[in-house]
Amino acid sequence: MPKLKNKKKGEGAVARVFTPEAKLKKKIRTHFTRLGFAKRPDGTLIRPDNGKDSVRLLHRVQRDERVRDAQPLLKEFLPEALPYFANGSEIDPAKIDLMLVRVEAGTFESNLFRTASLTWSVPVSNGYGRRLRYLVWDRGHDRLAGIFALGDPVFNLSVRDNLIGWTAAERSRRLVNILDAYVLGAVPPYNMLLGGKAVACLVRSREVYDDFAKVYGSTTGIISGEEKRARLLAVTTSSSMGRSSLYNRLKLDGVSYFDPIGYTLGWGHFHITDDLFTQMREYLRILKHPYADRHRFGQGPNWRLRTIRAALGQLGITESVMRHGIQREVFFCPLAKNAKKILATGKGRPDLSTLKTVEEISELARARWLEPRAARQDDYKAWRREDIARLIRGEPVGEDRRKTA
Repeated sequence: MPKLKNKKKGEGAVARVFTPEAKLKKKIRTHFTRLGFAKRPDGTLIRPDNGKDSVRLLHRVQRDERVRDAQPLLKEFLPEALPYFANGSEIDPAKIDLMLVRVEAGTFESNLFRTASLTWSVPVSNGYGRRLRYLVWDRGHDRLAGIFALGDPVFNLSVRDNLIGWTAAERSRRLVNILDAYVLGAVPPYNMLLGGKAVACLVRSREVYDDFAKVYGSTTGIISGEEKRARLLAVTTSSSMGRSSLYNRLKLDGVSYFDPIGYTLGWGHFHITDDLFTQMREYLRILKHPYADRHRFGQGPNWRLRTIRAALGQLGITESVMRHGIQREVFFCPLAKNAKKILATGKGRPDLSTLKTVEEISELARARWLEPRAARQDDYKAWRREDIARLIRGEPVGEDRRKTA
């Protein structure tokens, strides 16, 4: 490392621009500037604007990282995967018949799931802790219609906790009965037929409830180490673009599937890229900080957030930069009619009387959304499966069809 000279007495010391601290601080500031953020006097960030295009722009750097990391998979797997995506011209909406396919790690289905997730205009999380991943398959046409994944929820979510009305101790004991939908949507051309609404409704199905019971019904808490008997009473999710249209009026047969319960505070770490996070961990490792090498599982879903806060603290950067200002709309999906009561009291038997099968939900969703949309708009017919590769690269495809609803 070059030896730096000091200024004359009274002028203060020259900044050590080659130290790990200085280099990392510069990278963090450059990153926020490149994203278009301005900074208030108190250190909080000011978003470039409040539109959805601005949100996509803020996600772009991290999304580009995910696509770059997936290049070995895409080069080998995409040609094999493309035939399982539909051409719009081959879809008869009246014959759409949705089913669920569980995704296991290291399988063809896992590769297809990852490939489909790369068509999103925002980066898809890998989830935390317990996970249930699904392909939504249209067996009427033998094509992929969508995907969703459920994982451990964040520990602190005020709108959820206020809805249930539990204490911190009660939340600690009963949060095991909730999962979060961290990936959810339809792929083209099904998204053009409001297929995202059908995919969302499938989360609240008897098959998902039973899969959870089979895999996680009797489990040991990762953080607490306690044996817990868990039931999937509810699923939460939040929109990536602020207010959501996908979950609005999401009802079938008089039953509400996802209810809006409020907004997040616009505070988090999505605007910290994987590359920058890795450098933060390397910096903490130099300092022999305990968070440097903690594994993400076993420390809870907020492990990344706590590590970033630790790095910012060591660098002398106010953690106010974590307030990005994007308030996500939060939704609550009770699988049992009495889910909120059981979560609040810890007592009662789940009332599953309104929980339908995947087949029943598929039929209702087709009649409610897919067929009527096809009758009103036939632009889905122009979709070509070859454009999946362009979506993954982030290139425009006709009109903006990168929506997930």
